[in-house]
Amino acid sequence: MNNFKRLSQNAHWLLRIAIASVFIYHGMTKFPMLGKLAAMMKMPVMMIALLASMETAGGLLVLTGGFLKPVVTRIGTVLLAPVMLGAIFMMHWGQWSFMVSKTHPMGGMEFQVTLLLVIIYLFVIGNPADESA
Repeated sequence: MNNFKRLSQNAHWLLRIAIASVFIYHGMTKFPMLGKLAAMMKMPVMMIALLASMETAGGLLVLTGGFLKPVVTRIGTVLLAPVMLGAIFMMHWGQWSFMVSKTHPMGGMEFQVTLLLVIIYLFVIGNPADESA
């Protein structure tokens, strides 16, 4: 049973890596096409730049937060949660399935809700390896 306890203390890395990879990738790929995304989403370019920055910084903070104080993870999740809430309510609301449809050309909210729940989980746990959390 000690092996499972040791593994469970490090299992948070699986979620950190998943969240970081999704948000760093999506954030970084927005920068070269800020204008195009702004036009598509009918938002100001600065708002898309802020969104890309929040995704990239949030993903990096969630990842590095595993090595640092729990507050680093929590700051990262505070940057990512509004991004996911915006995606859910502005683009994906009204259809659960992630599949693209006529009414939801960007797909439904299944994936975004899952990401949001993992983000909330990471906010709550901070860094379980840090005993002073």
